[in-house]
Amino acid sequence: MALDPQAKWVLDIAEEKGLPSLDQLTPTEAKAAYEERALTLTFKDVDIGKAIDLDIPGPIGDVPIRIYQPVGMTNSLPVLVYYHGGGWVIGSRDTHDSLCRLIANSGPFVVVSVDYRMGPEHPFPAAVQDSVAALNWTAENIAEYNGNPDKIAVGGDSAGGNLSAVVCLAALKENSYLPKFQWLIYPATDMEMTTPSHEKFAEGYFLTRSMMEYFQGHYLKNDADKKDWRASPLRAESLKGLPPALIQTAGFDPLQDEAIAYAERMNKEGCEAKHTHYEGMVHGFINLGSVVDKSTECVNEGVAALREAFSK
Repeated sequence: MALDPQAKWVLDIAEEKGLPSLDQLTPTEAKAAYEERALTLTFKDVDIGKAIDLDIPGPIGDVPIRIYQPVGMTNSLPVLVYYHGGGWVIGSRDTHDSLCRLIANSGPFVVVSVDYRMGPEHPFPAAVQDSVAALNWTAENIAEYNGNPDKIAVGGDSAGGNLSAVVCLAALKENSYLPKFQWLIYPATDMEMTTPSHEKFAEGYFLTRSMMEYFQGHYLKNDADKKDWRASPLRAESLKGLPPALIQTAGFDPLQDEAIAYAERMNKEGCEAKHTHYEGMVHGFINLGSVVDKSTECVNEGVAALREAFSK
């Protein structure tokens, strides 16, 4: 397995420019730096029919969301509630704006992008609470925005993949709206970070061990939180009853083993999880669409899986 040349170029450029690793910055600096870096390499010039910014009621104050209606929308469409990545500390509607536009147009779907609360200002489980609230709000209100409330899926990358898995588990436990599908893009599923891929790819491929420890340190309140299923869905007592999932992993990503373990456990417990692996890719590649071709392939696969799930 070799590192994809386009992914290598991204890593080389960051090194040549001497960009500091995000974990070398304060959380405030890291948030600002990621906003700038994400917009540099993501998909470019993606049109959209309409983007609507709203503040919806959350458990503690409002939760900002952005609703995307695709180009040429004429009738009610299935819905994807999207949770952005960023280690529960960085990222926003804006860092994943082009990606959500592309997903909406490719579906076509209505996409709801959620700006959940993040650390360190709002530690665990604030992000989970906002994510659950956003899903339930969508189920109750999305018809007003031409979304089909009977066809709602969740999806997200990295921390957003984690939150997508967690809101599905929460729905089962709370007997609330259960999404029809989960699109989990290199999700974090176990905060303990003890798998072989965590050891093998601890350095050199963007998401390092020190960066993950940095994110956890600003998200979790203590080590005990690592064992909470709302932080580590792989540690949930049962996965039985979860909606079908597409779980995508990257070959040079420390999170790959725990994501694969989640897919295997879902299938073992009677759920349907498809796992696909992008061998030469690094963590975060889906948001590198202007320079990494596999980003588009990854999006297209997810969109196809959503269409199939919504057609049933």
